[in-house]
Amino acid sequence: MSDLLRTPLFPLYAQYEGVRCIDFGGWELPVQFSGIQKEHEAVRERAGLFDVSHMGEFTVTGEQAEAFLQNMTTNDVTATVPGQAQYTLMCYPDGGVVDDLLIYKLAEQHYMLVVNASNIDKDWAWLQEHIIPGVNITNDSEQTALLALQGPLAVDILSKVTGSEIDASSIEPFRFVQHAEVCGVKLLLSRTGYTGEDGFELYVAADQAALVWNGLMEAGADVGLVPAGLGARDTLRFEAKLPLYGQELSPTISPLEAGLGMFVKLNAGSFIGHEALLQQKNDGPARKLIGIEVLERGIPRPHYPIYADGVQIGEVTTGTQSPTLKRNLGLALIDSKYTALGTPLEIEIRGKKLKAEVVKTPFHKRTRTSKTPTQGAEQA
Repeated sequence: MSDLLRTPLFPLYAQYEGVRCIDFGGWELPVQFSGIQKEHEAVRERAGLFDVSHMGEFTVTGEQAEAFLQNMTTNDVTATVPGQAQYTLMCYPDGGVVDDLLIYKLAEQHYMLVVNASNIDKDWAWLQEHIIPGVNITNDSEQTALLALQGPLAVDILSKVTGSEIDASSIEPFRFVQHAEVCGVKLLLSRTGYTGEDGFELYVAADQAALVWNGLMEAGADVGLVPAGLGARDTLRFEAKLPLYGQELSPTISPLEAGLGMFVKLNAGSFIGHEALLQQKNDGPARKLIGIEVLERGIPRPHYPIYADGVQIGEVTTGTQSPTLKRNLGLALIDSKYTALGTPLEIEIRGKKLKAEVVKTPFHKRTRTSKTPTQGAEQA
């Protein structure tokens, strides 16, 4: 896989005996270090450390930066303040999704966008296509590494390696600190994540990433911190019903169909896709993303067809046996008429139609406190 892209932390993978890397959107990334189940449980019960440096980072500045982003994204950028991160989406004029992303307001008219790795080139082209005078955009993806420390012990671990000026526990959900010192390195420290658990994301210069990784792993060694790969990242976000671009979101799936209406601020002014999404809201989405459980022996997988009343009404977007709940669960985009809890369905698995039903989501929801964040969406 030598032709694949590698993150700045790739040289560290070899020290983990059970590591297995795969081609993930053109990147050579670890699907696991010690086992998906083990890593999943560690994040739910203790903590896991993820290398997500394949994500893209753009800087947007200039006197029209806010107005530009307000037009390009569905959430209300004007409602953010410096030090705040916001989950949002970019849409096509028909309401389909270009990408979902995080916007970090670094200062007035100064923002960082964090986009999905597989969409970096597409997002860059889309932003350039719509750029207006008074806006500058730079692509900082290659110079930026991103680590995600996730789990109920994330605060305790981080507190061992932060400078005296930072109280990790006091950082509010979707807030961040610039120039925070972690493991002796200055970086951007954000109370965000993609697992359904408490946690932090650390944006650090690529050439300093290994210092931070090794420092965090050492700090968490006595409480069971483990390195975690893409496999656990996917099962964790799935249980929390956090969407993955290309599965729950796409050019043919709108934010309203995906259940992300709270991130579409139709009353905050116009944006690309506004008219189509307003119409969809007024009419009611024809499809909705729901949870299903297979009641017979079989695991739902992406694109498996879903049936009701003898006709296909949609398909699975993500599915697996939940590592936490040990149930065969899936997310599915189906005809809105069949989305009530308990509705009987059928799922076709290897040519056989098995019994299933609509169930409540998210499948896993932790007990939250005022100091722990509601997680954003992917970032994959």
